[in-house]
Amino acid sequence: MGIISEKDANYIKDLFSKELKDPVNILLFVDSKDKCAYCEETKNLLEELAKLSNDKIKITTYNINESQKEAKFLGIIGTPAIVIGGKKIYNAFYFGIPAGYEFSALLEDIIDASKNTTRLSDKTKKALQNLEKPVEIKVFVTPTCPYCPRAVRIAHQMAMSSDKVKSMMIEALEFSDLADKYEVMAVPKVVINDNVSFEGALPEDAFLEYVLSAVNSK
Repeated sequence: MGIISEKDANYIKDLFSKELKDPVNILLFVDSKDKCAYCEETKNLLEELAKLSNDKIKITTYNINESQKEAKFLGIIGTPAIVIGGKKIYNAFYFGIPAGYEFSALLEDIIDASKNTTRLSDKTKKALQNLEKPVEIKVFVTPTCPYCPRAVRIAHQMAMSSDKVKSMMIEALEFSDLADKYEVMAVPKVVINDNVSFEGALPEDAFLEYVLSAVNSK
């Protein structure tokens, strides 16, 4: 029996047949089982998704120990790590398995990457295109948080809309050291450029204000 239920598989297959346009390339970085509890499960999940996509989704798996050059180039901070790509590789990352509520965010990211577009407003897209400094967005989540996918989706769409933005979903339980470092007490917690942070799933315009505030902070 697979990770994805038969009912969900039928829904996803139908969704992909209607929504996927161009091929999607997903990069997966894994480690050995003793060092990465969810790497094998993440790999199986992505492979099941690929089978439901009518060959539109390609999964390329890297062992982080054997592909250190690629991991360093992309800025991989741990495993499992998922990097979303379409016509190009986006700076949209999942660190930790996208399980529970986060699975919906992954599906929507795949669709956006396939269409090479996002659902952000024109105002937000214009502001992101005008960024003069790099932006790094960390979104700490847990699989049982129903509000987390909204924050992840906004952050990932921002990365898809501007080469200056890098956004990362970080599963707080799997990456507890980072959660401790950034004092994650509730999720979603969003940290921007390590100098601005907020908790909760804010509307797009409010999220953007925090991004601009982080860029303008000294």
